Amino acid sequence: MTDTIDSLLAEMRAALRQADFDDPAQEARILVGGCLGLTPAGLMSRGADLVAADRAAAIRAGIARRLAREPLHRILGVRDFYGLSLSLSPETLEPRPDTETLVEAMLPHVRATVARLGQCRILDLGTGTGAICLALLNEVAGATGIGVDLSEDALATAAANAQAHGLSARFRTVRSDWFETIDGRYHIIVSNPPYIRSDVIDGLDPEVRLFDPMLALDGGTDGLDAYRIIAAHAAAFLEDEGMVGLEIGFDQKDSVTRIFTGEGFERTTFLRDLGGNDRVLVFRRADAGKP
Repeated sequence: MTDTIDSLLAEMRAALRQADFDDPAQEARILVGGCLGLTPAGLMSRGADLVAADRAAAIRAGIARRLAREPLHRILGVRDFYGLSLSLSPETLEPRPDTETLVEAMLPHVRATVARLGQCRILDLGTGTGAICLALLNEVAGATGIGVDLSEDALATAAANAQAHGLSARFRTVRSDWFETIDGRYHIIVSNPPYIRSDVIDGLDPEVRLFDPMLALDGGTDGLDAYRIIAAHAAAFLEDEGMVGLEIGFDQKDSVTRIFTGEGFERTTFLRDLGGNDRVLVFRRADAGKP
């Protein structure tokens, strides 16, 4: 059998359409393009090109995995995030565009801190792929960061991503259960913690429920366990004018704010993501800058 790029695209579109996927054409372009290292424009201009048998087999294996509801970017093993191509692994969340909102929220603080002090130390709790911290370091040359995770797999993935983007000199990883083995003080603490209620996890889409690591999803009975831990301990690890930036669930703005204000913080920033959902909160200590 002789396969061309166009025939493989058509094969995947048909398979996904028959399985009632929402956007078979887009998914086909992402998978086939990713497997062949081609942009959408390259797929169009080279549609009649023959595809080697081993490449065609890899694409068909990818189609089968997608039909089993494995996310496209897990099949490809990489995901773009804030201009960085990040490798994924079984124990890391796939970084999503919504989380870029947290990077946007914290960048002004990182830049201002570097401008004022010549440095900015960042602590990324639950770093996963390293996405949040590495994006900040990539944008601000004077910043340094520590990626914290309980998963050795995640820490190895974050370190590899730092190496791939020339950021290893300014980024290191630490295995810790939140702040347990952390010392020092930081200008910025960021986190996209687990925030899904335990009782709704079974109802999540298969792409999430079956393939995202449970450690990064389950936020406890009310989804707020991690926020309580961070709020209770963050002040001891913050510089005087330090900031805490958090991703939150769409319905958690008020509850997370109450947790942090109850621990002596004040909210400075609230942002929605591109879908219009509540997504990011930024806090500072209520006594910051006061004598």
